[in-house]
Amino acid sequence: MEIEILNFIQQNLENPVFSSILIFFTNIVEHGEVWILTGIIMLITKKYRKAGLLLLITLVITFVSSELIIKNLVCRPRPFLENPDIQLMISPPHGYSFPSSHSAVSFASATVIFYFNKKFGVAAYVVATLTAFSRLYLYVHYPTDVLGGIVLGVAIAIIVISVYNSRKILSKIKRNN
Repeated sequence: MEIEILNFIQQNLENPVFSSILIFFTNIVEHGEVWILTGIIMLITKKYRKAGLLLLITLVITFVSSELIIKNLVCRPRPFLENPDIQLMISPPHGYSFPSSHSAVSFASATVIFYFNKKFGVAAYVVATLTAFSRLYLYVHYPTDVLGGIVLGVAIAIIVISVYNSRKILSKIKRNN
């Protein structure tokens, strides 16, 4: 069924404009560039310094979890290997398919940004959504890879934010005693 969804996207949505846009979004997240740069910019601004630090911490945890641990445990082949008739629009990615690290780091980043600034967070979620969809459009991930990446990224971001908040609360309690 997942191959059918990917084939539907290929047969009904593929066009030069979508291809250019979605290749762009896949490329800016290829090595986390857009999110790392965002984190660094936030880190050097006083107002968003804590947000930048949390964003970079979240990125590292998400990348290690998705790319280095889960992918190597699940070992799911990529869809273009299952359907050799597909002509990829990008260089074939290396490694396994589940979860989509592009989706994981994008949604983790968007969640942290949204927590600190709703307006920028909405824009980050748009970038994350386009990035996640690009992985389907480009036939390099199954829908469940993308969904798994989204869930993983959001969960890690929520955990990191929760740890940060619990430390803030503990710090206030200690100061009041």
